[in-house]
Amino acid sequence: MARFMMIVKATEESEAGALPTKEMVAEMGKYNEQLVRAGALLAADGLKASSEGARVAFSDGKPTVTDGPFAETKELIAGFWIIQVKDRDEALEWARRVPFQDGEIEVRPIFELTDFPEDVLCAEDAARETAMREELRKQTGR
Repeated sequence: MARFMMIVKATEESEAGALPTKEMVAEMGKYNEQLVRAGALLAADGLKASSEGARVAFSDGKPTVTDGPFAETKELIAGFWIIQVKDRDEALEWARRVPFQDGEIEVRPIFELTDFPEDVLCAEDAARETAMREELRKQTGR
């Protein structure tokens, strides 16, 4: 199994703070229920406009905070799903089924511990990461 993030790209409407219609909320609910029934959905949420957010940039280890809004709408994220499926093809199939009339979904694989060679992620660090993820599952019930 592999995890993927399906990223909903922002639009001018989402950046203006427009909420989805009642019909869209219902369609998205049905879609999310399909993901849940398939055992694929790990997380999903919509994001408020970048005007309510901030960016933290680092230079020489020092953080600088910049409040939104941010100019490049096409580079912003309006929501996401994290799914666990057998492969990229299945992730793309789920992305094709998103009930959008317009918009864009970016599908990206999530790094797994097995993606890192031993010289980057030693056995001790991998075990610590695995234990942390297990604790998180216990805390969240996922």
